[in-house]
Amino acid sequence: MNEELAGKLKYLRLGALSAQWNEYLKLAAQGNFSHARLLTHVIDEEYRIRRDNARRLRLKRAHIPETFVMETFPFDRQPKLNRKMILALYDSLEYMTASRNIIWLGPTGCGKTGLATSFLIQAIQQGYTGRYVLFAELIDQLYQSVADHSEQKVLKRYLACDCLHIDEIGYVEVEPVQVGLFFTLMHKRHKNKPTLITSNLGFSEWDAFLKNAHLTAALIDRLTENSHVINMKGCRSLRPKRKPNT
Repeated sequence: MNEELAGKLKYLRLGALSAQWNEYLKLAAQGNFSHARLLTHVIDEEYRIRRDNARRLRLKRAHIPETFVMETFPFDRQPKLNRKMILALYDSLEYMTASRNIIWLGPTGCGKTGLATSFLIQAIQQGYTGRYVLFAELIDQLYQSVADHSEQKVLKRYLACDCLHIDEIGYVEVEPVQVGLFFTLMHKRHKNKPTLITSNLGFSEWDAFLKNAHLTAALIDRLTENSHVINMKGCRSLRPKRKPNT
């Protein structure tokens, strides 16, 4: 391949075609492909590589701290969990197509984050954009946005995600201004884009950290109106127990 052609391929962003150029020439020389079949093969390969690259980029931008996939979730260790229901919801992708939230409630270590993350990754694999964020981190960003007047910018960032996973709601107390912004975010995503939420607290306990009974009630009302709520309160911890020091 000469430099002029290489430059044109680079300009057209046909990196896969440029990288596989010699292989395609070999296929053409072998005569096993008709012209139409060879062109189709080249286009299919370029399409596949671009999709794979786009998927990897979406995963990177999602800021997922640890990769969990549904295939490795230990359902056998959580017999009280409705495996059939969860897999049906996961396989149907209905939470994305119908913009329905999924909320996992249960004690620390029972697998809430693993399940929610697997749903987020599933959405990303299917072509949607996604984002993972700890509730404490989100609240901190909202608080800082008030100081530098970037509230709309921060809200827009999280509103743009096709699927948003907010992890560990309930571990930090929230100031009134943060509650208002968090409510705004959830209100604007309501019935438009799904949010995946995990919390170690039941809904009756949310007022303890949100410290605003009216907004808490309104928030829970919106979150549960169009949601799947998965109760894991009776599930056991999956984390290995540390042996006491001897």
